[in-house]
Amino acid sequence: MSDAKKGDWVQIHEIVLKPEERTGKLPEDTKKVPLELWVKGFLNHDANLNDMVEITTLTGRIVKGELVSVNPRYEYGFGEEYVPEILKIGRQLRGILKGGDNK
Repeated sequence: MSDAKKGDWVQIHEIVLKPEERTGKLPEDTKKVPLELWVKGFLNHDANLNDMVEITTLTGRIVKGELVSVNPRYEYGFGEEYVPEILKIGRQLRGILKGGDNK
């Protein structure tokens, strides 16, 4: 049984650049750490936590990375719970702005 199913809202993590790959024109403390990326989107296939996966973001980008969270919570003031209605609002608004319904 997988931790996440295709279509689930998830968060992934990727190391974009290792410390030794970063430019020399950075502050010393910044050069010592990797450049990391965290992205949320819809899972493109069933997977388990820590698997390498592919997601589709709300803007339609396809991104690959390590699955780190299923139904990640928003951390900017909507409380401790995942709020699926907020996710739907964004998709509906994009559809309305493009002249479609997009439920």
